Amino acid sequence: MDEAYDVIVLGTGLSECILSGIMSVNGKKVLHMDRNPYYGGESSSITPLEELYKRFGLPEGPPESMGRGRDWNVDLIPKFLMANGQLVKMLLYTEVTRYLDFKVVEGSFVYRGGQVHKVPSTETEALASSLMGMFEKRRFRKFLVFVANFDENEPQTLEGVDPHGTPMRDVYERFDLGQDVIDFTGHALALHRTDDYLDQPCLETINRIKLYSESLARYGKSPYLYPLYGLGELPQGFARLSAIYGGTYMLNKPVDEIVVENGRVVGVRSEGEVARCKQLICDPSYVPERVRRAGRVVRVICILSHPIRGTSEAGSCQIILPQNQLGRKSDVYVCLVSWAHNVAAPGKFVAIVSTTVETSDPELEVEPALQLLEPISQKFVAISDLYEPMDDGTESQIFCSRSYDATTHFETTCDDIKDIYQRMVGAPFNFESMKRRQSHIFGEDEQ
Repeated sequence: MDEAYDVIVLGTGLSECILSGIMSVNGKKVLHMDRNPYYGGESSSITPLEELYKRFGLPEGPPESMGRGRDWNVDLIPKFLMANGQLVKMLLYTEVTRYLDFKVVEGSFVYRGGQVHKVPSTETEALASSLMGMFEKRRFRKFLVFVANFDENEPQTLEGVDPHGTPMRDVYERFDLGQDVIDFTGHALALHRTDDYLDQPCLETINRIKLYSESLARYGKSPYLYPLYGLGELPQGFARLSAIYGGTYMLNKPVDEIVVENGRVVGVRSEGEVARCKQLICDPSYVPERVRRAGRVVRVICILSHPIRGTSEAGSCQIILPQNQLGRKSDVYVCLVSWAHNVAAPGKFVAIVSTTVETSDPELEVEPALQLLEPISQKFVAISDLYEPMDDGTESQIFCSRSYDATTHFETTCDDIKDIYQRMVGAPFNFESMKRRQSHIFGEDEQ
């Protein structure tokens, strides 16, 4: 370990593993350490099931009715991949897809008036949907056609809307969309967590709706994908990429000190040895003095023996409970996966409820979502602080990622990865920088 590296990475969360992979592909000498004996950090999948019970302080362990413990891979953080989103693009460019198998999530649903409604995925479904009345459907269709054609570089497609000036609220008004449709569009399609976006320039929301539509168009059932064996497979896939390009991995390795001289990082001390480096990437748990708290998230992992009522027996789905329906500021999300994804014993389902904490009683905040899941065989409640770095790292060359937020997709995580890359390299992130070199043997021998 007493060696010099270009980059040392601490923690094997998804953000850290992707950055480690990119740096290795770009010819950097990388050392990647984690104090845990497993990959994934905050974004790992826990197996066997006994380990999850232990983690949440339930020493008696799972009952026999839960099946074999090693059939379970339970995510700590619930997220899906947008089929046309940035993470899928990163997987394709790096060819990490060769290490993973994905399934399309079976449906996307939205909660209204105490009931679950399918988010329409075809024009036929939209016409039959009980989410809107007849005239509303026509206006909504016009709005979707406008969004699909919208291109900020083609003035004729803007219909007088200023992408950087017109607030989204005004765009909705222009199409005379009612409150229910606005709720559904902003939260189930654009996937905003709060209503702050209504008074912000419309371009971001229009692009988010486009991303949803394009992701939906790829596979038809829903815009979301999920990896077999759980989300913990994602960081491991990028770790393999880094290793193929010469990255060194050390799990179960205590980090005693990040060595800083004259305000800049020079290395990491572990078990009496110092590995030297020019730059350091880490998650917030390694640099508590360099991060600040930016809110809290409550996540409730629920084990079920049945699909969720009102979802047409879907083996996987997302349900969004818009904040307006619950008298809150932020949406509540439900992500459901099952034995079909090799993450649970046969006939079992894992539903994870999550939201941004707004009160002193987080469990009560997610109660409406938990009611949709009844009966629940076992639940595990986790309340986590969200951290963000206090500075951009350019002075110290210590680049810290942000905690995983309450969103149920990876777009914000990818934005953070691109942002860290730009600060480290001094040039904007470019997906081309992730491409494996064609002359390389691609690690085919390990297939």
